[in-house]
Amino acid sequence: MTLTASSTLRHVVEAVSKALKDHGIRAVLTGGACASLHARGDYLSQDLDYIVQGRVTQAAVETALRSVGFSRHGASYQHPHSAFFVEFPVGPLAIGADDLVEPVTVRVGRTQVLSLSATDSCRDRLAAFYHWADRQSLDVAVRIAIYQRLKMPVIRAWSIRQGHEARFAEFEAAVRTGRGAARKKVGRRPK
Repeated sequence: MTLTASSTLRHVVEAVSKALKDHGIRAVLTGGACASLHARGDYLSQDLDYIVQGRVTQAAVETALRSVGFSRHGASYQHPHSAFFVEFPVGPLAIGADDLVEPVTVRVGRTQVLSLSATDSCRDRLAAFYHWADRQSLDVAVRIAIYQRLKMPVIRAWSIRQGHEARFAEFEAAVRTGRGAARKKVGRRPK
């Protein structure tokens, strides 16, 4: 797959995930790009974060990414024709203190991509809200909750374990408001 200046986030995720898979690298899409997919594009991240599973050399990663036009610049990989860049944060795959995160497979284009589930992507965004009071992360978590079926009891229990029951209540209220606004928008008849 050739990437161009007009390639969307979905195209870049598909190309990079396929290249990693084709080179025998098991990597899980996390962070903002994963949240963007679950929020159906209502939020757009410029970076693709992958957590590598197992032992993989940097040379193997570079070879895989070079196959789709990315080259290493410091800690990230950039493409000459795309605004999106790729990073590989140090694992393990975890959300807060929860390191029992199981990736799921989602279809992006014609490629099966390992990623966080919608519930875990929401928790990932909430972790930034809980720990750094990042309001944008709260907004993205709400958008994920509007578009996806989440395991809210799991998120509630995790939030309480993290010591953020009050912030979870704020999230729940924002989800109710967001779903109500979405229903009104869908229910509105054109004039």
